[in-house]
Amino acid sequence: INQVHQTTADLYKNQGELAKMECSHSISSYNRILWYKQSNDREFVYLGYLNVKTGYPEVGFDIEGDASAGGTSTLTIKQLTPNSSAVYYCASSLHSASDLPLCSTKTSSLVYCRLITPVLTSHCI
Repeated sequence: INQVHQTTADLYKNQGELAKMECSHSISSYNRILWYKQSNDREFVYLGYLNVKTGYPEVGFDIEGDASAGGTSTLTIKQLTPNSSAVYYCASSLHSASDLPLCSTKTSSLVYCRLITPVLTSHCI
């Protein structure tokens, strides 16, 4: 079965600390892993992606690892703030110069550094 797997399901951290989460997939032809977060206002924010073994993170994040099937992509939030409290998603896609990324399974991790009630979600698109 082709699938995307993400760990950890939830993560409790303090402000100022860093947080790491991992994403892997088993889709043989896919070699890109994208990262997003969904904040409390439900808006999705793009955090960057890993193309094969090269990361292209947005400011404040690191993305490293291997985006090929069986590899692992690690997203690092460098310094947690209250705004870091969110649900984080990874998605796997096919990297192609001529094609748009294909839809894929997405899983989620909840990260929060405040005392809030978590809502864990998992979506497949």
